Amino acid sequence: MTAPDPHHLPQPDVVASMRGDLADWRQWLARLVVLAYAAAAGLSVVAFNELCEAAQRGFAAVLAFHPWAPLAWTTACTALVVWLARRFAPGTAGSGIPQVMAALDPAAPPGLRPKLVSLRLSVAKSLLTAGSLLAGLASGREGPSVQIAAGVMQHARRWLPPHPGISEHGLLVAGGAAGIAAAFNAPLAGVMFAIEELARTLEQRSSGLIIAAIVLAGLMGVSFFGNATYFGTIEVPALHYAMWWPALLLVLACGALGGVFARLLHASITGSTDRIGRWRAAHPVAFAGACGLAAGVIGIVSHGATFGSGYGYTRALLEGHLAVPLLYVTLRVVATWLAVWSGVPGGIFAPCLAIGAGVGHDIAAFTGATADASALIALGMAAFLAAVTQAPMTSFIIVMEMVGGHSMVLSLMAAALGASLVSRWVARPLYASLAHTIVSRAAHARADAGA
Repeated sequence: MTAPDPHHLPQPDVVASMRGDLADWRQWLARLVVLAYAAAAGLSVVAFNELCEAAQRGFAAVLAFHPWAPLAWTTACTALVVWLARRFAPGTAGSGIPQVMAALDPAAPPGLRPKLVSLRLSVAKSLLTAGSLLAGLASGREGPSVQIAAGVMQHARRWLPPHPGISEHGLLVAGGAAGIAAAFNAPLAGVMFAIEELARTLEQRSSGLIIAAIVLAGLMGVSFFGNATYFGTIEVPALHYAMWWPALLLVLACGALGGVFARLLHASITGSTDRIGRWRAAHPVAFAGACGLAAGVIGIVSHGATFGSGYGYTRALLEGHLAVPLLYVTLRVVATWLAVWSGVPGGIFAPCLAIGAGVGHDIAAFTGATADASALIALGMAAFLAAVTQAPMTSFIIVMEMVGGHSMVLSLMAAALGASLVSRWVARPLYASLAHTIVSRAAHARADAGA
């Protein structure tokens, strides 16, 4: 009889393996609970998207009522949203991604996580972000979707059996990434976001379940919005030698502008000690109203181009149906900065895509590459989003799946990586820095309270 080879691993016993998996009912119950909550998280983002669309239609009605109405409407709504957020749900201010990252930080002090991620905060985040869009501010809904879905997913721990095989950390990662997957109708982007921004590396034991939950949440969006891409499928001509100069200029411009913008956002959110910073800290609601007034003025000056998330202008640019003035990028940057600085709940993904599309349009006009304008606009979207977030893989996948640009995979990836590299010379990663600030301030507050 031949002795077994000690260097050759034996194959598993099929019957024994099946019996072992099926006999562990706790594992199967935990998987069912996680997948059920993943579907619920996806549906919550779908409902949130519909609420935001209704809010933007409401602002369009205000704008149609009188072109000067935003001066009063945007001012009052911005102040009201900030007052409600500070009074009833302080953890909802801003994007929502730094809150989830702070909740995932091992250094976070005890008791911080429920203040950043919970089912109650998910409901408040949905309503208040819709309020920001109803005000006409240049905010997005994708960052808030991360906090909303994470809050829903985190609630699953109440129904998990003992030793479920997936930690609360894993639930938050799955929920946050599910928010991106459902918001952009892009499951692959959700998986990459989980790896690149939230978890860095997935837990080996539960990575399959986490990915399944992310994909299931994304499929909730597909089932409601269809499998079509949000901006349609752009027809990209074959790249030629003359495209390298405009593309390189685009990457450098988006990288530098995105880095400066990220640095500005970080300084504005974390606060400063100058006169304006002290006034903002002492009178946050009045300061928010002032930001709303300034945003209303900019929106009127731009003939409505800077109001809202910017999806309409981005779609029109990709389709070649809109001539954007040169100041569109500048005004959109300022409007987005004011929305973030005011302290309202709202994200920056959609505004960044709009700014990147404007940069691509301007580069095409400047270099005379109008025949390749749609390709440069898509590259600008990926490059500027990657420069601001410093998450290049997530950024290029989001744009690829949103425009159906599978023929541009390599060029989108190169643009995102190049712009992210340039941005890193200018600013630290925005979301990670904001999450670190949240954790540090909570730790200092706890130490002061203990003293």
